[in-house]
Amino acid sequence: MPGGGFAVSAPSVVEFEAKITPIVIISCIMAATGGLMFGYDVGISGGVTSMDDFLREFFPAVLRRKNQDKESNYCKYDNQGLQLFTSSLYLAGLTATFFASYTTRRLGRRLTMLIAGVFFIIGVIFNGAAQNLAMLIIGRILLGCGVGFANQAVPLFLSEIAPTRIRGGLNILFQLNVTIGILFANLVNYGTSKIHPWGWRLSLSLAGIPAAMLTLGALFVTDTPNSLIERGHLEEGKAVLKRIRGTDNVEPEFNEIVEASRIAQEVKHPFRNLLQRRNRPQLVIAVLLQIFQQFTGINAIMFYAPVLFNTLGFKSDASLYSAVITGAVNVLATLVSVYAVDRAGRRALLLEAGVQMFLSQVVIAVVLGIKVTDKSDNLGHGWAILVVVMVCTYVASFAWSWGPLGWLIPSETFPLETRSAGQSVTVCVNLLFTFLIAQAFLSMLCHLKFAIFIFFSAWVLVMSVFVLFFLPETKNVPIEEMTDKVWKQHWFWKRFMDDDDQHHNIANGKNATV
Repeated sequence: MPGGGFAVSAPSVVEFEAKITPIVIISCIMAATGGLMFGYDVGISGGVTSMDDFLREFFPAVLRRKNQDKESNYCKYDNQGLQLFTSSLYLAGLTATFFASYTTRRLGRRLTMLIAGVFFIIGVIFNGAAQNLAMLIIGRILLGCGVGFANQAVPLFLSEIAPTRIRGGLNILFQLNVTIGILFANLVNYGTSKIHPWGWRLSLSLAGIPAAMLTLGALFVTDTPNSLIERGHLEEGKAVLKRIRGTDNVEPEFNEIVEASRIAQEVKHPFRNLLQRRNRPQLVIAVLLQIFQQFTGINAIMFYAPVLFNTLGFKSDASLYSAVITGAVNVLATLVSVYAVDRAGRRALLLEAGVQMFLSQVVIAVVLGIKVTDKSDNLGHGWAILVVVMVCTYVASFAWSWGPLGWLIPSETFPLETRSAGQSVTVCVNLLFTFLIAQAFLSMLCHLKFAIFIFFSAWVLVMSVFVLFFLPETKNVPIEEMTDKVWKQHWFWKRFMDDDDQHHNIANGKNATV
């Protein structure tokens, strides 16, 4: 297979016949609106929490501190309740993902996306109409449940419906929509910040647009052949496979999905199965990718971009404007990933971005260490521009690497029998560490000051070393052939496949004697 990482060692691999049909493109775009909702929720909270009207309504103590010159610049927003407003969404998502694993397996990818849409809509209503902090937090918790269901179902849906050769690009539609959602949120915040005193309500209510798009999309898309076959609907699964592949010649791919499904049906406890030795490489990589993705520091910047720029001395309008710029860079750089991921490969993008992210964070730390003290936040025009440029450089490198690939790689490496459970663990770990960073960032900023960027850059160094030695290349490898083409060929992970070979040979021997 051209460009495949280990094609030489697996001559039996067949490229399944598949056209890029309109139904695949439309289904993927509709499904990826789950990312739009997630991105909007990520981006909206930072802008809303920097608005005086919102603070006056729910966090008057923060507003008083923000307006007092004697308070440390780095500590103005250090408030556990304010951080809970942002982080409660991710804690709820973490809990919901366990239920979502069940619905994804038993009810299908499509119905799970529909459930996510309903949670989103109810959460938006609570947030937009919030009269007190309790309503506000309940709304965020409902949105978090939506995130848990959407992040469980959408990447699986995209990986299973896409032809192998463009699987990476189509899967990254989810992350592209996350970045568009963040940009949309930043633009909305920039506009609504001038509407007093209810601009923040409009910001929170407009999340209803992507919520409605996801719900309608889930009503109209078809479920994946893998999901239908897994639930026993073989004829319907084959019919859908013919429609999405644009050809009647689907027997090889159909048979492979049926066989993978048969093996999956034998697994009664998928979470327990995840812990088996042969599944350890996928599990370790999925878990570490989620931890590393959060410890790049990206969500600290995306959640709190306006707050961060405010802390650095940008005035309110300027901070929201800078957040819009970083949001736009995020979208454009994710488009680079859509183009490059199936050409350059996953490893190349991650390693290049590691260097870029490390250098930009070190520069930011040095500038802030020299120019921003507890009492002085006068960066000056030139230094302020340098900080924004470095933040954009950092955001761009994340957007074409750790952002989309943190979701893509786990969704394409787990075998079918553990794919739903594996995706559940992936989402759970991601949301757990997203929650921890969201809950701790403003306090970390207060205590670490400019060194917070040194903290995150050190993590970037660690994760780049991990990618260099332990992450195999998965571009152009059919999902059901990852074991033979990837794990059994890797210098380190192949030792975990030995037991699998012995088990397989014994099973075949027994079958032969029968």
